[in-house]
Amino acid sequence: MNITKTAVKRTAVAGVALTAALTMAACSSDSGSDTSSTSTSAAAATESTVTNPEPIATIPAIQPGGDTSVALDQGFLDALTSLNITPGVIGTATLADGALDFPITGGTATVYPKDSGYRPFVQGAIFHQGSGISLTAGENVIQLENFVVVPSKPAILFADVSVNGTLAAASFPLFNLNGSTLEPITVDSAGNAILTGTKVEVSPAAAEFLNTTLGAPGAVPDNFLVGVATLTVPTAAG
Repeated sequence: MNITKTAVKRTAVAGVALTAALTMAACSSDSGSDTSSTSTSAAAATESTVTNPEPIATIPAIQPGGDTSVALDQGFLDALTSLNITPGVIGTATLADGALDFPITGGTATVYPKDSGYRPFVQGAIFHQGSGISLTAGENVIQLENFVVVPSKPAILFADVSVNGTLAAASFPLFNLNGSTLEPITVDSAGNAILTGTKVEVSPAAAEFLNTTLGAPGAVPDNFLVGVATLTVPTAAG
């Protein structure tokens, strides 16, 4: 961790928790950053003309061991049923009791003072490689996998999208992450930062893609609520 040496352990936990919170939440008072079509460039920082300040926390390697869980909204489940879509999981993802779970496999993040004017003040990415979800509709199977969460306005979850085994788009802006209902951060007994309350919503680009692929115009509206996310982020220094 590259932070001030006073109260290092306490600051490390707070720094990681703050990073994860701001990564998941779209801060309406801040100007957003552009994101590209690849996970590498999506994770890269877009510097403003403001002089680069000292970061308040640097996490060079978010450790595996945490996860992102999404409690699926009943409206989303009802929509799948009405469209005759069967959801499934890919790789290390699990689906149980109405919740999808995706292990965190790594990532990096740097947090700058919010009032410094430096944008984006949270830079980095949280990776969920080797897992995802499938949506089967008749003969079509849509695979959404290798999720990457990056900070922007709104925060975005990118994914590799395949149709019937053929890659259709790499690092596609799949979900918008609406942090307006994010609850206060807590830290569990193992030292993990727990963030819950972020709304996972279908992005306009994803809605158009799904409607076209399913041959059902308007079936999936923009910003359709998928569920509410809970993020468990290990706070041990990398």
